[in-house]
Amino acid sequence: MSFALLLLQDTLSVPEIATEPETMNFLSMFVDGGFLMYPILATLVITIYVIAERWRFLSNSAMDSDKVLASVEDMLTNGTPQQAMDYLEQLEKPVSRILLKGIRRLGKSITDIEDAIHTSGKKEVYLLENKLDWLATIAGVAPLMGFLGTVTGMIEAFQQIQGLEGNVNPSVLAGGIWEALITTAFGLGVGIIAYGFYNYLLARVNRMVFELENASAEFIELLSTPAKKKA
Repeated sequence: MSFALLLLQDTLSVPEIATEPETMNFLSMFVDGGFLMYPILATLVITIYVIAERWRFLSNSAMDSDKVLASVEDMLTNGTPQQAMDYLEQLEKPVSRILLKGIRRLGKSITDIEDAIHTSGKKEVYLLENKLDWLATIAGVAPLMGFLGTVTGMIEAFQQIQGLEGNVNPSVLAGGIWEALITTAFGLGVGIIAYGFYNYLLARVNRMVFELENASAEFIELLSTPAKKKA
């Protein structure tokens, strides 16, 4: 009989199986992150907008500069500058707008042609680089906002510990700490996305700028002979 009682006692004393922690979704994590999650979310929206806008703009601006130069050279050689201008106006690309500025100054000195091309080139480079500084700024600001949210969350957690005079359940303390770390995780995530695409888009812009500079130099050489004849 005593053996049965001992067996029953051991059975009743078996600890209950811990329930699995509640799965956290994005919305609940966002809310638990605090008010700084909202500006971090705003930087993410801006990042996505800039990436999409710049990707589309650069894709539409890309073209085969060598092919355009060859076509323009053939038109100018045949004595049809108006045909070359009509051709370049229809393209509506950075390189075509630069070349068009040079053709419109045919008959003037090479210096005037170079100045027009360089001025147009600066404008096109500015348009290519536009908004990329937004990504560079977000890449630095978003992680800092995340760290700020973590610091303020930790301050609040320790204030609660002080208010309870140290009588705090470790699980409650751990919960407060990981909630404070949410902003850092989100801020770093946004910063990594912004920094990665900033470098990628900047590399594309630099490559296009090099092509524009090369096309401008070749175009000036092309125009130098007819410009001198009409001077």
